[in-house]
Amino acid sequence: MVGRWRDGTGTLHVVGGADGAEEDREGAEGSAGRAKGLSAGLAEGIPLTIAASYRARARGLLGRDGMTGALLLTPASGVHTFRMRFAIDVAYLDRRLTVVDVHALRPGRLGRPRLRARHVLEAEAGALERWGVRRGVRVVITPGPSAPPAPSVR
Repeated sequence: MVGRWRDGTGTLHVVGGADGAEEDREGAEGSAGRAKGLSAGLAEGIPLTIAASYRARARGLLGRDGMTGALLLTPASGVHTFRMRFAIDVAYLDRRLTVVDVHALRPGRLGRPRLRARHVLEAEAGALERWGVRRGVRVVITPGPSAPPAPSVR
């Protein structure tokens, strides 16, 4: 049985990065299990806030002037930027945390839901590109001390 996510913090690691095919070959040769593709200075991962409860998902990034790191909305398949103060990048993730689609949204926009999306990752505009998050790339989430372990993927 797959567990449920809970509100908390964690760390986001991008597997595959900007040159996914090349790094996948390298990963098969000897650095299995290591997150790759992070820009310089982010080797330890990207700070992540997990919003799994209805209240945390509804609040999202509302009322903030900016953010450090990323926000994971789960479960979610679409987002909006009504009443937001800054533009964001949105990555739609499937059940295995593989990126299905990536879009930039200005304030006051409605992001179309993606049918295969189970989670949505939000960050300040331009951040996902810097981190190497693009369609087909897989991300790994390491829950922080305030969050329970991530649910297993089948």
